[in-house]
Amino acid sequence: MKKLLLSLIAVSALAFTTQAQTEKGKFMLGGNVEFDSNKPNNASKSNTSLNIIPSVGYFVTDNLAIGTGIGFQTAKNHTDAVGTVAGFTTKQQAFVVAPFARYYKGITEQFKFFGQLSVPMAFGNNKLGDNDGNNYTKVSKYNNVGVALSPGFAFFPSKKFGIEFAVQGISYNDNTNKDNNGTKIGGNKEFNIGANFFAPKIGVQFYL
Repeated sequence: MKKLLLSLIAVSALAFTTQAQTEKGKFMLGGNVEFDSNKPNNASKSNTSLNIIPSVGYFVTDNLAIGTGIGFQTAKNHTDAVGTVAGFTTKQQAFVVAPFARYYKGITEQFKFFGQLSVPMAFGNNKLGDNDGNNYTKVSKYNNVGVALSPGFAFFPSKKFGIEFAVQGISYNDNTNKDNNGTKIGGNKEFNIGANFFAPKIGVQFYL
């Protein structure tokens, strides 16, 4: 009887440990930080990009969190001079808002599968600079509104900390470019489906 009672207590403790991260009333804190720098062959300067988007979510019920990410992204690309055509630099800067809903499904005591539906939005401008990356002038502004459904796995080494592996699933993006007078000058719509499991996004979340 004692052994049975101790076994039941141990199972209950494991269930509580697993549930504690994603139970109703908890907060999840995390985000996304990405930096990329690449230099094409024979180019004089590197192209760079930086995304910083911290996020917060609240579990409205067990295993279901609703939240948003708010941040900033910037990218700089250089084009070398060709013949009599001078080189130039383009810069993109944008404010980003990405509301999301995420649902977790337990697999083992320390692993959970999750699916996240997000609506990323970016509002920014395009600037044109000289060959040295100076004297920028705003030439247009752009809006990007998308919808993305992404699957992933979370590993919980403790109740308050999780390591995530997520892949791109299904996404749709609508990009619009306008000149300084507000007249539409371009844009495109993109739909992507499929996941590259050999290039996952790795992140961390804190559960409070």
